[in-house]
Amino acid sequence: MKFVDEAFIDIAAGDGGNGCVSFRHEKYKEFGGPNGGDGGRGGHVFAVADPSLNTLVDYRYARRYEAKRGEHGMGSDMFGAAGDDITLKMPVGTIISDAETGEVLFELLHPGEVITIAKGGDGGFGNLRFKSAINRAPRQKTPGWPGERRSLKLELKVLADVGLLGMPNAGKSTFIAAVSNARPKIADYPFTTLHPNLGVVRVGPEQSFVVADIPGLIEGASEGAGLGHQFLRHLQRTRLLLHVVDAAPFDESVDTVAQAKAIVNELKKYDEALYKKPRWLVLNKLDMVPLEQREALVKDFVKRFKYKGPVFEISALTREGCEPLIREIYKHVKAQQVAEQVTVEVDPRFAPDAQP
Repeated sequence: MKFVDEAFIDIAAGDGGNGCVSFRHEKYKEFGGPNGGDGGRGGHVFAVADPSLNTLVDYRYARRYEAKRGEHGMGSDMFGAAGDDITLKMPVGTIISDAETGEVLFELLHPGEVITIAKGGDGGFGNLRFKSAINRAPRQKTPGWPGERRSLKLELKVLADVGLLGMPNAGKSTFIAAVSNARPKIADYPFTTLHPNLGVVRVGPEQSFVVADIPGLIEGASEGAGLGHQFLRHLQRTRLLLHVVDAAPFDESVDTVAQAKAIVNELKKYDEALYKKPRWLVLNKLDMVPLEQREALVKDFVKRFKYKGPVFEISALTREGCEPLIREIYKHVKAQQVAEQVTVEVDPRFAPDAQP
């Protein structure tokens, strides 16, 4: 399936039905009077977060969605039926914003979450509503109110706990394939990954986290160079970034430290908040470095990179060093999840240790 993470749609909720002007005309009924009913409300437009979807491709081809209008009111005190609602299924992580102003209107962050993105118009009043002691034969009615109409931009930000970033061919796809259930395309040329891949890493029973692999970044990505700039926003919701570096590049003239610094600069240019996220250094492909040279290579890289955070030495191909890394990642993610939980203040009268 083609990965689509941006789409534009037009939606229209249903208009309300018109009210009715009607009078009773029944034989042997001494007193008649108004009996025109109200119109029915128009259909609403809902959006639901469907965890089985992972792309907005359906909205690339069908761009207009209209709910049914409400039925008109009728005589004999009959109100019009409400118009049918429509529900649009969207992936978890979809941001819904106004296409004209760019204002963010809604976010679908939880599976099964339902929001109303356009309300149907209310039905008009029939002449039964205007009956009074001094107006016994009203001929007033009101038309139905129009439903909301909007032009929307849908933007998908994948929901992942951990994001992988690095240069093309750094081994990110090999790493995610080694530790998770994801099966990305892997080849010996750069830009093999053309769209984000999500994988679930299972650390133990009921212990797991989600990792996202985006296309490799190159210098100038924040200005639109390469492919990764299109997907940098997918890293904004992650709790941890893993900066994957090829420690044994095929071309010995390549300065891996300069490349790593360029990636960090692109993050800073793109989004200051993304730059300040926790970021760990992962030196990959160490299976291609002789054992007696590894320690000196790692020390030299860290010193020149001027990095003071956690450093992990792995080989995604042989899975060497991957197990300790994913366990440390889980500890970090779990600690952040606990810290993000909202603490509810308990009334002291109902506290567990309160005296009767």
